Amino acid sequence: MSEPRPVESQSESFARELRTKLPALLPGLKARALALCKRQSEANDLVQDTVLRALRFEAGYERDTNLRGWLQQILFSVFITRCRKSTRERRALTALASDPCAWTLPDAPSLRQSLTRPVTRALDALPSQFSAVVRLVDLEERSYKDAADALSVPVGTVMSRLFRGRRLLAEALAEPVVQQAA
Repeated sequence: MSEPRPVESQSESFARELRTKLPALLPGLKARALALCKRQSEANDLVQDTVLRALRFEAGYERDTNLRGWLQQILFSVFITRCRKSTRERRALTALASDPCAWTLPDAPSLRQSLTRPVTRALDALPSQFSAVVRLVDLEERSYKDAADALSVPVGTVMSRLFRGRRLLAEALAEPVVQQAA
């Protein structure tokens, strides 16, 4: 008498389906990667990273959905991430090429110091909850999460206040300046 086989879980079944269908979809992934990268070696690396990510997140694949589309989206996401990383690296290398000690210098002075008087006045005239968010996100270039933590509010509140603050600031700056007669 043979031992009973353990019952396969649903996630294991999905993973098995993914792994059996994946090899047939590789040529399509390679073609799209080559179209994006234009170089065979980069395209091969992109496909490899895509497959690794797909296997790592195979639990995210839903059975009987468009596996090809899911893999293509992963491929495109990996490609965009690589492009952004490459852009950051180029910017850093350009900065270091002009000044090899640039990384040791303190951060550039705040943009607030270079704002024009009308912009400064309009920013100061905003209600405090809006001006605080505009200063943190737009002038200090902090993330929404950092701004939310600094203000002790949810991230959604930061996004809402930033939208409204920018709109109020734009309206204030768009109004014609009325000059008083001397």
